[in-house]
Amino acid sequence: MTKIILPSLLLFILPALARAEGAHSLDLTHHWAGYASLLIFCVAYLFVIAEEFTHLRKSKPVMMAAGIIWAIIAWVYQNHGFTTEAEHAVRHNLLEYAELMLFLLVAMTYINAMDERLVFEKLRIWLVRKGLGFRALFWITGLLAFFISPIADNLTTALLMCAVILAVGGDNNKFILLACINIVVAANAGGAFSPFGDITTLMVWQKEITTPQGMIDFWSFFALFIPSLVNWLVPAFIMGLAVPNNHPAPISEAGTTKRGAKRIVLLFLLTIATAVFFHNYLRLPPVIGMLTGLAYLQFFGYYLRKTRTRDETAEAADQAGHIGDPVAFDIFASVARAEWDTLFFFYGVVLCVGGLGFIGYLSLASDVMYTQWGATPANIAVGVMSAIVDNIPVMFAVLTMQPDMSAGQWLLVTLTAGVGGSLLSIGSAAGVALMGQARGTYTFFGHLKWAPVIALGYGSSIAAHLWLNSHLF
Repeated sequence: MTKIILPSLLLFILPALARAEGAHSLDLTHHWAGYASLLIFCVAYLFVIAEEFTHLRKSKPVMMAAGIIWAIIAWVYQNHGFTTEAEHAVRHNLLEYAELMLFLLVAMTYINAMDERLVFEKLRIWLVRKGLGFRALFWITGLLAFFISPIADNLTTALLMCAVILAVGGDNNKFILLACINIVVAANAGGAFSPFGDITTLMVWQKEITTPQGMIDFWSFFALFIPSLVNWLVPAFIMGLAVPNNHPAPISEAGTTKRGAKRIVLLFLLTIATAVFFHNYLRLPPVIGMLTGLAYLQFFGYYLRKTRTRDETAEAADQAGHIGDPVAFDIFASVARAEWDTLFFFYGVVLCVGGLGFIGYLSLASDVMYTQWGATPANIAVGVMSAIVDNIPVMFAVLTMQPDMSAGQWLLVTLTAGVGGSLLSIGSAAGVALMGQARGTYTFFGHLKWAPVIALGYGSSIAAHLWLNSHLF
């Protein structure tokens, strides 16, 4: 059985980027260059998986691997008299990466701006001061994680909700463990039905996939709302029965937001609307709408700076407890605080997978996954794989293979890639981050104990999608 699963997994996570029409290409799948590139990628990804133990940021090995792989490809192509094919292919990779990178950079900048204006801190303090019981907090943090992650990213949402849990949980390790698992599942599930909730959904939206039922547009993803909700509710209901019904003492903690906080939230929503409008109605890439929205924030930052003098005259009132901040807003500080390691990791993944695909692994992966297995089993397997391998290369693999699938199947693989990472604590960025934030309490084996319950939710969400959205298949 292992001899079948491991090669299939290897073939799946290393597929190809579509070649330019009419370009010459070489089949290097049985060439030393292909074998060397496979080895380089595997070694680099082992370093990525071991990041928690080595403390080597995950972007470094994949960026190095990307450069070496494309250098090997270019060398072999040059020796065969093809002087421009590798260049054209890598430029195509860079274009795809640039669109996604700039999109994510704008979203991260807005999230950091809201964080700097203390929007998330205000929400955390509001929850902490309510004096709710453990079971109520279990459900409220899960519910908020599910509905905040479609707008913000699931990592930021999970960290915010975990801060609330740690603030009120005290030394009740059982409650903290169950609440953290619930937050991870809810944040990943919430991110699966929105193009803004996860990198994988964003990739599918920007790809402009056309199916017999029409194009996968912004509104198509909301067909996954009920399946995503089922994915969270099934394990949450079972785990909730085990949550202790204690009532911790309310915590007295004051908190205020800085001037302009609410307006930045509104500008972020306006930016999302702009991106959707540009893509759906003007047929422009969503990143153009996002960059236009970044200009909204830049102009607002200019306004905050120009009105700084007025703030300083009101500083005494601010110190008395009123909302305000005499410090001018600096948008480039928010840009600098973006998750650059994640952005560069994404670069390395796109270039590595694209290079290995250009070598010739596309046909092999397509035959194994989508011809021999069939679309539904293959897409279900994607979710299981994303719990072990990061869902970014897994989803990029599927998108670059471009299997001929219905809209229902494309939404299925979007769902499974998004929620499959909840099966293990290391399967998503939210889970990895919470293991660090709640170190010693929320652990790999603590999460693994509840994996069968999470798997039940995973299977239930798939069944819900197959039933509710049967008209899309």
